[in-house]
Amino acid sequence: MVYSYRSALVDQTERALWSVKNVMDCIPDTLWERPYCGMPLWKHLYHMLHSLDQWFINPEVYTDPPFHLPGLNDLDIPSPTPLSRQTLEDYFETVANKIRGYLASLREEDLLCCPPHSGDSRFLLILAQHRHLHTHLGVLMGFIIAETGKWPRVLGLRDAFPTQTYDPFF
Repeated sequence: MVYSYRSALVDQTERALWSVKNVMDCIPDTLWERPYCGMPLWKHLYHMLHSLDQWFINPEVYTDPPFHLPGLNDLDIPSPTPLSRQTLEDYFETVANKIRGYLASLREEDLLCCPPHSGDSRFLLILAQHRHLHTHLGVLMGFIIAETGKWPRVLGLRDAFPTQTYDPFF
């Protein structure tokens, strides 16, 4: 089998996006506005998704989502109004589709080049977002595990993507 960096990034990104969606589905409604580290759980989720949206492709050429307010993605700034689960589920789908389209357009030789107005290569931006995403995904999983005693399912390197109904927890 022939591998490329691009195909590995596509595969691992799909696995990460599947895991994000599953973890989102595992968040009980009772935890949505519960504060953790001084901020409601939904804000931790939005911070993770917003960073993925802003930094995965090109942080220098980026537009915030229409519902965004200054400081909404900052875990040090309280937000006056919560974001609904539906808003964040819709935002996740928008971000995931944007990333899929971007990865589909990339060629192997594009990875070490910098996108317009950026001093960082495409590969570095993608890798850095995988790091950031999984850090915050682990934090969200910790909140869920601490409150429910259940561990949300994630996909490993070789796990098959579920095609039928599955238990969202291990």
